[in-house]
Amino acid sequence: MPYAALNSAFDALHPPGLQHYWKAAYVTELTDEAIAAHLEHGPRVPAVSSVMHLYPINGAAHDVAPDATAFGHRDATFAAVIAGMWPDPADNEANTHWVRDYHAAIAPHSAPGGYTDFASADDAPKVAENHGANYQRLREVKRQWDPGNLFHLNQNIRP
Repeated sequence: MPYAALNSAFDALHPPGLQHYWKAAYVTELTDEAIAAHLEHGPRVPAVSSVMHLYPINGAAHDVAPDATAFGHRDATFAAVIAGMWPDPADNEANTHWVRDYHAAIAPHSAPGGYTDFASADDAPKVAENHGANYQRLREVKRQWDPGNLFHLNQNIRP
């Protein structure tokens, strides 16, 4: 399959204009309690376009030292992503509530941090957790290459 086809495979399900609120967690083991939390909260999805993804982190990702790249959570087995996406802004409260409740339910069964590509603005206080042991090194890189913090519209690492 050409990359462009793969990259656009879900475009029809997620058209421009949707509201978004996402949370993520790293998981080292899918315990019975964690699975029970997923079984309880997953079916409560308030919008057909909202989902929970469980991405495996395995194989070659575990062969690289945690401090070899910016991604430091190489001991995780999965990245759990709760992606709230819905069309009507009037439904913001119900949908963000579903994501927050779901994330709170899996948090006790998760490792610290979450994958930054799937973090919401209110996850900014977790930036250090999201980068794990690499956070201080990334701050030093940021101080050297972006001391004015030009690139700050993300899960910002402050210089």
